[in-house]
Order: sequence, then structure tokens, then C-alpha cells
Amino acid sequence: MVEIETRWADNDPYGHVNNATYYSYFDSVVNSYLIEQGGLDISDGPVIGVVVETMCRFYESIAYPEIIDVGMAVSNLGTSSVRYELAVFKKDVQDTDPKAVAAGHFVHVFIDRASGKPVPVPDAIRTALERLIV
Repeated sequence: MVEIETRWADNDPYGHVNNATYYSYFDSVVNSYLIEQGGLDISDGPVIGVVVETMCRFYESIAYPEIIDVGMAVSNLGTSSVRYELAVFKKDVQDTDPKAVAAGHFVHVFIDRASGKPVPVPDAIRTALERLIV
């Protein structure tokens, strides 16, 4: 789980975190993991991950100034792609069976930075992702 503090700018005019912001949370959690655990070099590395598919279902609203937890797992690890499953939980809920306020997926395809062509998931990243397979 990764803890995220919602920001004032995350709220929309309806008083809750805007739906598009959840994708930003997903993107941040995935890329933080790839950088910290898989050694992804987002600035100069020869391989990058590009998003080819996202989806999110919303079950309950959250709003600034809430703190949330975002959980991540890997449901499919292919030759050049990975599908992450992500869920958002309210941090302060003292429930023995916490329910996600939102859940979705995010698919990366790893490509050669110079050519834009798909390449195999780099070994260090693959090793990090294998730890999250469900």
C-alpha cells in the first residue's frame, strides 16, 4: 500500500476528488514502484513503459483533505506488457474488512525509447513485478 494525501486541487466543483485524478494516483503508484523496486530510469533509460489501457470503477467518493491508501498487484505479466490491478482505500477507516472506494487497472507496454517499438520487460523490472503477481 502507498499512502497518498489528497490535495486541494484534486477536488472538483462537486466537492469530491475528480474521477480523472484517480488515474494520476494509479500512475504515481505504478511508476514509483518501477523506479524504486525495478530500477526504471525515466529520464535516460533505453526502455520506458507507456500506458495503453486504463479503467476505474468508483464506489464511494473521497475528498480533500483525506488520506488514502492505494494498493497494487500484477494480474498479467507478458513478454513486453504488464497489467496492474489497483484499488483506493480510505486511510482512516477502522474496518476489519475495508472496502475499496475505487478499483481499476492500468496496462503498460515497455518500448525502446529511441525506436518506440515494444521490447521485453527489462529483467530487473520483471523481477520486481513478479513479486506482485496475484
